[in-house]
Amino acid sequence: MYSRWVANTLGSTQVSISSGTKRRIGRNAPTVIVIEHSTLARTTVVKLLERELAGWNFIDMISTESLDRALGCEVRLIALDLAGRSVESTSLRDDLAAISARFPEAPITLLSGTDDVIIARQALKMGIRGLFSPSLPIDIALAGLRLVLAGGTFCPQLLGAVTNGSSEHAQPRSEPEKSLDDRTHYLAFADFTPREADVLAELQSGCSNKVIAGKLNLSGHTVKMHLQHIMRKLQVQNRTEVVARLGHKAPGGHDASPN
Repeated sequence: MYSRWVANTLGSTQVSISSGTKRRIGRNAPTVIVIEHSTLARTTVVKLLERELAGWNFIDMISTESLDRALGCEVRLIALDLAGRSVESTSLRDDLAAISARFPEAPITLLSGTDDVIIARQALKMGIRGLFSPSLPIDIALAGLRLVLAGGTFCPQLLGAVTNGSSEHAQPRSEPEKSLDDRTHYLAFADFTPREADVLAELQSGCSNKVIAGKLNLSGHTVKMHLQHIMRKLQVQNRTEVVARLGHKAPGGHDASPN
């Protein structure tokens, strides 16, 4: 599934692969848990993270049944393989419950084999802090990782819907131009804070400012502020344009301004 990352990460380096390993750097070192059934994919992700987060502990495992191995560690991030499951599947919810019971403060990210926009929206609503797929360039994926570790949310799949909705009259772009444009959009979406992502998810569902404020326990002024930040990052003028760029239509077409 992660053949592109494998090629760029492993190169000609020989890697020792096991069914689940614990790489301890120091007793109190920050720790990342990688839960992935595929040995090759799991090892690739760990190798990527080892390069990016020198001095951290990395614990990889096949399933959440091995989570107790990480108890007592300072877990800062958990990467869980979606493994083709729907976000609403009982299996995934059981995995998330097992993780939350043991590491309630650790942000959870999903490793997905697809860039499904529906999965991305559902994941955001469930509190998932990042959604990573093999289509992401490695440097963009690592930028997203840093964002999640800093307390942000990384879900570029939703912005993929934005770029796919571009005007049909736009001038054709060369491959380098497309690549640059995609990378710019990925990074722009990575700039959303967790709360902005919450507001965006509710906005996509067609909620008014008042409803968003009630559901997220925010003041109307705070919701307007978050919407203004979202519009600036998406380079649009009002909430209707935000919804349009994300491929949705606000019910009734009302509440077009951030007010």
